[in-house]
Amino acid sequence: MQKTKKSVAKRFKLTATGKLVRRTPGFRHLLGAKSAKQKRRASRDKLVAEGHAKPLKRCLPFGL
Repeated sequence: MQKTKKSVAKRFKLTATGKLVRRTPGFRHLLGAKSAKQKRRASRDKLVAEGHAKPLKRCLPFGL
């Protein structure tokens, strides 16, 4: 039986075209020390590199 790896499902999302999207780490604390540019860029979702995405996609057999 295939099972979804819940730790991966909480951190990554599959797009409609099959790419993985992630959030920027370290964005929930020490925001006063970060520049506006850092915070603006960190608020956007980022794509996971294709080499890293392949094993992560195997953890999401049902495409959450």
